[in-house]
Amino acid sequence: MGKKKILLHVCCAPCSPYVADLLSKDYEVTLFFYNPNIQPESEYKLRLEEIKRFAEENNLNLITGNYELNKWSDYIKGLENEPERGKRCDQCFKLRIETSFKKAEEQSIPYLTTTLTVSPHKKANTINRIGQELSESYNVKFLAENFKKSEGFKKTNLMGKKYNFYRQNYCGCLFSRRK
Repeated sequence: MGKKKILLHVCCAPCSPYVADLLSKDYEVTLFFYNPNIQPESEYKLRLEEIKRFAEENNLNLITGNYELNKWSDYIKGLENEPERGKRCDQCFKLRIETSFKKAEEQSIPYLTTTLTVSPHKKANTINRIGQELSESYNVKFLAENFKKSEGFKKTNLMGKKYNFYRQNYCGCLFSRRK
């Protein structure tokens, strides 16, 4: 019997190496790049090209979601003035994770997790709570992990250096640039 399948929502290439490697020990990993929050579109395309390169170099299946900036803008409407790591970010996580659940279900992939929790700038408990709550509405189990534990962020950075990844200096949305 083969490995269980997992859909790994990836936010960017630099956050992916450690998490993908760790999961590949127990799962057949498919990457899912869905990040409609990334602005401007040129930044989105740059990050997408990097994750494509990572997937290709590691023989990983990659599914690319649509770039839906208008959908994202509508989804966070009214939260534009929230501080970074506040309610706007929670809504953004929810949109990306829920879309990932839909994609996992569509692809008959029974497990889902996200690289979002490897970042020291993201609240893993919030992301995992959102994932657990959403999993109740889908036929997909959410793997709640805090990938930054055991020096996960440091490990992913070290692994990422061999790829010479472009490393962004903000989360993705224009609001995260105004810190």
